[in-house]
Amino acid sequence: MWVWVLIPFAYALGSVSSAIIVCRILDLPDPREEGSKNPGATNVLRFGGKKAAAVTLIGDVLKGLIPVVVGSTLGVEPVILAAIGLAAFLGHLYPLFFGFQGGKGVATAFGVLTGFSWPVGLALAATWLTVAKTVRLSSLSALIAAVLAPVYVWWFTRIPVLIAAACLISALLIWRHRSNIRRLLAGEESGIGR
Repeated sequence: MWVWVLIPFAYALGSVSSAIIVCRILDLPDPREEGSKNPGATNVLRFGGKKAAAVTLIGDVLKGLIPVVVGSTLGVEPVILAAIGLAAFLGHLYPLFFGFQGGKGVATAFGVLTGFSWPVGLALAATWLTVAKTVRLSSLSALIAAVLAPVYVWWFTRIPVLIAAACLISALLIWRHRSNIRRLLAGEESGIGR
């Protein structure tokens, strides 16, 4: 019974764009029309400042984390937990409420994977922060964390269906960053704070 409630709930929650809502409340430009045109925290940081970006980031993490934690608390099977996480993540990428034009999904993926296992979240955060501090490139930090995510989920959970979900999430993250990858290869990617 929970499946019919939790999976649509996760997708609907994932479809709520933190970036767009924060920008509307703070009377900032629409993030889909400003900067990189991506409705995510990094783009909001470019034109809205640190506070707006922080609220966007927290909102995007929570919409991935909350449905997975609810499912886990209710004791759903791992396959359902994986489906809940994927639904929340896909809601962010293809939001029902915003014409199916969403963000790249880094923060929401982090929330989902942290919901699977909190040590995974710590490992991902440490990876992103270490790479970002070293190279000052948010997209490269996200891509490296995405590649390592399935390894972390395997290491900390050993649950095949969660590992498979992490692989799918990672593949979609890399796909959504294809324009960033082109810019990275050309040496044209904008760094953090620029």
